[in-house]
Amino acid sequence: MRFTRFATAFMVEDTAACRDFFVDHLGCKVTVDLGWFVDLAHDSDPSFMVDFVQRGHESMPVGVREDGVNGTVLAFIVDDAQAVEDRLRAAGVEFVAGCRDEPWGQRHCFAASPGPVVEFIEMIEPDPEWMAAHGL
Repeated sequence: MRFTRFATAFMVEDTAACRDFFVDHLGCKVTVDLGWFVDLAHDSDPSFMVDFVQRGHESMPVGVREDGVNGTVLAFIVDDAQAVEDRLRAAGVEFVAGCRDEPWGQRHCFAASPGPVVEFIEMIEPDPEWMAAHGL
């Protein structure tokens, strides 16, 4: 199987709020906005595509249309996670967890959005002792 593009769709209560969050805070571009369906792209990666679908919309199968985004995290690899957190906090974005360094080589933080939780990950040097202790 060959994919021509990859997209992730989230069933959400408010597609406009999700659109605005991703456009205003993450620099996404709206490619389609039907009210009940919003498709976003980003100039930094032509393969990026994320969709928001109004929860309950009949375009989705019955077993899916009422499901939400609980427990879902949409992650972005960035150059400076702390700078992203600082910028978003200054813009009034709520964070689920602020930046912290992990021994496996990540600095990351988690922002609340009207849809999925958004994680920003910066790759940092891993702790050699931790890596060795875990066979890595």
